[in-house]
Amino acid sequence: MNQPPNQPPQGPPPGTPPPGGKPLPRQKPASMAVYKRELRREIKRKAIEPEINFLNITAMLDMMTIILVFLLKSMSQSSASIPQSADLTMPKSVLTTEASQEGVAVLLSKSQIVVDDNVICPVPTDATHGVEGKYKRTGPTDLYIVPLANALQSWRERDRQVRLATGKDPSASEAIIIADAGTPYRLLVEVLFTLGQSEFAKFHLMVLQSPKK
Repeated sequence: MNQPPNQPPQGPPPGTPPPGGKPLPRQKPASMAVYKRELRREIKRKAIEPEINFLNITAMLDMMTIILVFLLKSMSQSSASIPQSADLTMPKSVLTTEASQEGVAVLLSKSQIVVDDNVICPVPTDATHGVEGKYKRTGPTDLYIVPLANALQSWRERDRQVRLATGKDPSASEAIIIADAGTPYRLLVEVLFTLGQSEFAKFHLMVLQSPKK
C-alpha cells in the first residue's frame, strides 16, 4: 500500500514522557502582574536615597522674625521709666488717658534731643528759634532737622518690618514725644515737622498726671 507523499512523520504528542523516563513537570506561564511587582521590588532595593544638597531656611526665618519682634518690643521705652532731672521737667495734665507704649521715644530736654537713648543734637540755651542752622537742611529758618530725620528713618524701617510681621498697617509709625515743660514752641514744631517727613503719622505727647484735688 502506497503512503501519501510529503507527509511528515508523526511523533508522540506534547507532554509525552520519553521512553523509560518520568513525565516532565508542566511550567506555569509568568503573570504580568507578578513580573511588574518583582520589578518594582528590585528597583526599590537598588534605589539610592538622594543626597540633600540644600538648606531649607523657611523655619529659621520664621523663628528669627519672632525673636526680632520680641527684642524690639522689649527695647521699647516705657513712659514710667523716664527719669526727671533739672534738665527735664515733664508737663502735667489732668487727663487720665492711658499712656501709649508703642512708638519711637523722642526726648526734648533743655540741652539736647535724644532718640532711644542716642543723643541727636544739642538744644541751644535760647531755643526760641529752634536748633542751630547747621543741623537743618537749608538753614536757620528751615523746620527739617537732618540728624533727627536720619535717626527716625532707621527706626522707621525697623518698625515697618515689625508691623509687617505682626499684621499691622506698615504705612506709618507712631512717636512718643517726651518734652520739657519749658520747651519753646518753635523747637516742638521742628520736631513734629521732621517726624511727619519721616513717615510718623501719630504722635503722643508724654505728660505727668496731676494729683486729684
